[in-house]
Amino acid sequence: MEWFLEQEPVVRLGFLFGVLGIMAAWEVLAPRRALTIGKAYRWANNWGIVITNTVLTRLIFPAGAVGLAFFVESQGWGLLQVLELPFWLSVLIALVVLDFAIWAQHVMFHAVPALWRLHRMHHADLDFDVTTGLRFHPIEILLSFGIKAGVIVMIGAPVIAVLIFEIILSSLALFNHSNVRIPTGIDRVLRWFIVTPDFHRVHHSWYPHETNSNFGFNLSLWDRLLGTYRAQPQDGHEGMTIGINLFRDPSWERLDKMLVQPFIGPADSYPINRRPEGEVATWPPAGESAGKAGTTR
Repeated sequence: MEWFLEQEPVVRLGFLFGVLGIMAAWEVLAPRRALTIGKAYRWANNWGIVITNTVLTRLIFPAGAVGLAFFVESQGWGLLQVLELPFWLSVLIALVVLDFAIWAQHVMFHAVPALWRLHRMHHADLDFDVTTGLRFHPIEILLSFGIKAGVIVMIGAPVIAVLIFEIILSSLALFNHSNVRIPTGIDRVLRWFIVTPDFHRVHHSWYPHETNSNFGFNLSLWDRLLGTYRAQPQDGHEGMTIGINLFRDPSWERLDKMLVQPFIGPADSYPINRRPEGEVATWPPAGESAGKAGTTR
């Protein structure tokens, strides 16, 4: 067990950097959109967030999700530890339940204004590329770990299922946030099963009705089944505006300013079913230019 726990970070980092290298190269060879902000500036600050989050989670939760699963399994806690199911079925159920939990958590972070304040740092990226998939506020990362830990304990997720899920989650987050061009026919088939970059990019549109769609990270079926699927952005993938209306100045891409974003300005224009009085469900508001809308809230 100790050996496995020692090697687990190595395995996960190997997959992380392997997928990152592949997607970064793909972005250079076949980009989907032209970037609006210098890549060196954005990447330096986005990686600053990644390093901050990694240090925090390892300090506060040194064993991580896999270590927790080991403990849960040793104690015999959780539904899957009680049910006499074939091991492969327990692993499959755990993977599906964990993925749904991440989807539901994502919706919750859009629906509750206080949680949206944390999550909107992810959406405030003015471009959409592989590093966007790693850009989350440290407080959101800690809350997310707590939610995931609760699910692991409740269902008694097998250790191998948690390890596989952690690898899939980080790998697909890099894939579906990448600025890569995939042939339309291939994308059309893939999105029936997994979240593709074109599928998820809609979620990063600055229109609230598009931001509040396509919540999936791994499996695409949750959005289809639960009515939050939107096939394409209304302005097209090349013409759509990435980001949110509040943080349009590139200076908000700086690490120190990203960390304080949850405490800046109102949080009333994007949370699900929460709009200022009289505002319609489109963005920018009628009669207001996109440039003006980007600086008024």
